[in-house]
Amino acid sequence: MRKIAAALLCLALAACGNDAPKSAQRIDTPHEQVSRVRDITIRANVLPTAQLNEAMAGAYGIERGERKAMLLISVRQGPDGQDTSLPATIQAAATNLHGQRQDIVMREVRTGELIDYVGTADASPPDTLSFDVKIVREGAATETMTFSRDFAP
Repeated sequence: MRKIAAALLCLALAACGNDAPKSAQRIDTPHEQVSRVRDITIRANVLPTAQLNEAMAGAYGIERGERKAMLLISVRQGPDGQDTSLPATIQAAATNLHGQRQDIVMREVRTGELIDYVGTADASPPDTLSFDVKIVREGAATETMTFSRDFAP
């Protein structure tokens, strides 16, 4: 039995080939936090406003800057690709590594039939912001999300 296991291990290692390890590829995408409750999906994205292009910044009414981060929340019902927006009241706050807490004023932004909620927080790199988000939907239980994002210079 040991000989068979050793032979299988040798075959598995040989199948790996002699390829040198490849460098990790950097992917410039916003960090997303997702919460699902039954058929409701809540997505939270955070990214430095300096990374927004002019069109996106204008659509969300966000001023771009090196020391600002955008928090974007969406509340959807249904399967991905067939989901619909749900109205909600969003309360959010961010706390930096020094323990300084800032409330984030969230406002509703409509694009066609889609509803998103957007706000900005001060983020002075290098820093980590811890976000506390409360999502209140009419006639439904309140949902909370907590997550952190790092900001590098």
